[in-house]
Amino acid sequence: MHPILLIPGYGDSGPGHWQSLWEANVRYARRVEMPNWLFPHRLDWVEALDDAIRDASGLAPPVLVAHSLGCIAVAHWARYSQRTVHGALLVAPADLERPERWPAADPEGIDVVAATRDFTPIPMVGLPFPSQVVASSDDPFTSLERAQSFAEAWGSQFRNVGPCGHINTASGFGEWPRGEAFLQELL
Repeated sequence: MHPILLIPGYGDSGPGHWQSLWEANVRYARRVEMPNWLFPHRLDWVEALDDAIRDASGLAPPVLVAHSLGCIAVAHWARYSQRTVHGALLVAPADLERPERWPAADPEGIDVVAATRDFTPIPMVGLPFPSQVVASSDDPFTSLERAQSFAEAWGSQFRNVGPCGHINTASGFGEWPRGEAFLQELL
């Protein structure tokens, strides 16, 4: 069985988020702990992801399940690492290059655009493993067209799941059976 590495986005995934529920309920799933969820640094996140992949790669290459900024971290990691992964499910990738789509500040008062600037430019090169980009037609952080351009650049299968917001708790997503079906396709 392939280990499943969950890579949350900015601020981590709270207890009701589908990633947290998968961590609790899906066998072989575990969260990649990033050094700083609110003030992320690209190299620190890439290194933490690389360490987690190394540690999880015992008998089978892991599957990456990323959300939002986590998707962008995976794209940066893939440019430099020689480690093997089985595939990646990239859900609601954050368009950090379109700051007008982002709020002026998060609930903590942190300027999210400034806090994530280190992750730009977003890599627009093919990923060396099978992947799916799952996007919502009304994601406040990424247009559907931009999500599709990520999928094309990364060589990912593109999935438009319709009007689902940012596919997070605030959008009504706790349990996410359709996402689990996408994961099973990768496995």
